Amino acid sequence: MNRHIAIVCNYQIKPDRIGGMDRFFRAFNTEAEKKEYTIDWFFTNSETFEFYTSLHIKSANNQSIESFFLNHIKTTPVIYDVVITHFLELCTSFYKNVKEVNSQTQIIAVDHNPRPYKGYPLKKRIKNKIKGLLYSKYIDVFVGVSNYTKKHILKDYGAFLNTKTKVIHNGIDTSVFEQRTDSNTNKFIVASHLRPSKGIQDLIEAVNGLDTSLQNKLHIDIFGEGPIEQELQNQVASYNLQSVIYFKGSSSNLNTEFKHYSYLLQPTYMECFSLSILESLSANVPVITTEVGGNLEVITDNENGFVFTAGDVNGLQQIITDILTNNKTINLDVSKLIKDKYTIEKMVNQHLNLLECI
Repeated sequence: MNRHIAIVCNYQIKPDRIGGMDRFFRAFNTEAEKKEYTIDWFFTNSETFEFYTSLHIKSANNQSIESFFLNHIKTTPVIYDVVITHFLELCTSFYKNVKEVNSQTQIIAVDHNPRPYKGYPLKKRIKNKIKGLLYSKYIDVFVGVSNYTKKHILKDYGAFLNTKTKVIHNGIDTSVFEQRTDSNTNKFIVASHLRPSKGIQDLIEAVNGLDTSLQNKLHIDIFGEGPIEQELQNQVASYNLQSVIYFKGSSSNLNTEFKHYSYLLQPTYMECFSLSILESLSANVPVITTEVGGNLEVITDNENGFVFTAGDVNGLQQIITDILTNNKTINLDVSKLIKDKYTIEKMVNQHLNLLECI
């Protein structure tokens, strides 16, 4: 079936950051073309580099992706059979405007957006309910990337959406991750966008509270960039932890880096379904993380990682202490779950099956 599809992503593609979603986009494009689908990809930006050369990309040049796409469909003769959105806000006038251009267009909205740890304030909750009543009818299928996400789509916008809300878990390309073999390095990795909700400031506080003898055993590399990077670096410097915590910037080769570490640290306050967790486990690296979002759909405490309460600096500090003093350890192969349940092939096939059902 020759169908014309637009995929609208509020997402920046960058040559120095090749992650799970980048691999999904490319793999989906490859498999969709085999089915003779024609796909136009709309990204917030578009830097020309080899990884994305197979995709037909239209760039919003860092302007509003919603406005850019609406202008495109209003000013060009192309008619899309299906519009798929990633990382866009749900239930906005954007979806109504798309349908007004072509009422026959089917819309699939994929929700990757984490919710605040303590929930939305009352005003925002009321606003979401109103938006659900006004605009959800223009979205044909909602997709949550975890059970947690589906639960919150229904909570935010209305339980009446249950029949058209699906779960397709994120998946990763397990073949590109090299396996950890040395479990006794005391080297920890952070792979995260550097913003307050990721909790890296709590990690630094926890490390600062360790005995000096334990600090001397510890090495933490932080991969990523973001708005509080300088603030975090200043925090590390103020505690004289520069010989313990290192900022490595963005990397397009994390798939080959994980194997050098004994644990992934993810002290996050907000998460939908973390690709970093899947990637770490795929490399046989256990995860230290919080109970938020979809984390507990993958991490089982004391089996493939250790779990603490978001914001509990002392709890995180105790886990690190127990690992460094050999009171806690995980020696099992933690990659099997990912290879069995959370592969990119499964994710791509489920998204393609969804297309065939609408």
